[in-house]
Amino acid sequence: MEMDDQAELCFPQLINISCRKPTVKRFEDVLSSVLLAIISIVTVVLNLLVIVSISHFRQLHTPTNFLLLSLAVSDFLVGLLLIPGQIILQTPCWTLGDVLCFLYNYVSYFMTSASVINMVLISVDRYVAICDPLHYNTKVTVKKVQLCIGLCWFFVLLYCSILFWDQLAHPGKYQSCYGECAAVFDFTTGMFDLVVNFILPLNIIVILYMKVFMVALSQARAMRSNVTSVKPQHAVTVRAKKSELKAARTLGVLVLIFLMCFCPFYIVALAGVSSGSYLTFVVNLFYFNSFLNPVVYALFYSWFRRAIRHIITLQILQPGSWGDNIL
Repeated sequence: MEMDDQAELCFPQLINISCRKPTVKRFEDVLSSVLLAIISIVTVVLNLLVIVSISHFRQLHTPTNFLLLSLAVSDFLVGLLLIPGQIILQTPCWTLGDVLCFLYNYVSYFMTSASVINMVLISVDRYVAICDPLHYNTKVTVKKVQLCIGLCWFFVLLYCSILFWDQLAHPGKYQSCYGECAAVFDFTTGMFDLVVNFILPLNIIVILYMKVFMVALSQARAMRSNVTSVKPQHAVTVRAKKSELKAARTLGVLVLIFLMCFCPFYIVALAGVSSGSYLTFVVNLFYFNSFLNPVVYALFYSWFRRAIRHIITLQILQPGSWGDNIL
């Protein structure tokens, strides 16, 4: 092999097994890396604010908010681990070795599955709250939600361990050359993941939210037509219904954004695209969802904005601040 050819290799000393690399790094790659770095930092900060807010303030210890807390944890880890890893993947060569490559791919699938199952839980929560409001407080309690979240995270851990079992035993087994980092599955494993991680949860989310939307629409019409005839003793009940409808709309926006960021990834994967700019774009789009979620909270939840003010002004450090009224 000539010297010019060796200069194009990721590891020139490994002539026969090294991947090739571009001789010149494109400007758009540098710009993409800078944007991802900014998104990573903002994602970590915003989701950390969500985690601290819900964990600290007693008024926010509700079943729905604990589901948002679980989602914020997964989004925080995406910003902390996966987006920086994606920046490294966009460099010409992976230089961190097969073990770290396996760990990155494992954590990537783990966080993806965790985000999916969190969205399913949020959809179920809104379905019960809107379609069966009289029994919501008995069916959906804080302890039940915490137990469900713990079981779901354990299920995701078990699922990803099964999915990566062969690669766990032999890191780098499916890499075509040294300097490459990609998660590769056989057809059966890929189809199994497609059903469990995409088709099944997607159908559950869409069906539940279609029912929520229809019921919420009918309830909103009923409240608008009867609001003038409501007696004072029923005012609290009406306000409760309006708050649940508002929460359903806000979380509906959250779910819609998630589907817009999530579906392209599996569509591209289903089309058989395993590398290239299209795959990079849809992966970055999915990670961008972790940045958008806390932005939605800031736009639609006044309690989040108040909690941020408490945190920034350090009022959260004062004794008894966990009992402050921020609703």
